[in-house]
Amino acid sequence: MASATEQAVRRLEAALNALERAVAQRLSARTGAAGLSAEVEMLDADRARLAESLDHSQARIARLEGVNRDASRRIAAAVDTIRTVLEADPERR
Repeated sequence: MASATEQAVRRLEAALNALERAVAQRLSARTGAAGLSAEVEMLDADRARLAESLDHSQARIARLEGVNRDASRRIAAAVDTIRTVLEADPERR
């Protein structure tokens, strides 16, 4: 049979082991939370960068659409001018 002192030492060791496990879990949870916080910050930064890139791309698309419309009008005007010149040429009749 174990003495009262030995039983007390075993209980103390068990309590210390439980305390060590609890501290380790707390530290792990804090590290996990900090890691998640850092990941959220990283995702926010990526989102902001992607939103800015999207804004620039949309502005570029709008400019290109305007240039495209202008080029189409100019080409149509050139085609009309060429037709007019060809129709007015007496040798082409």
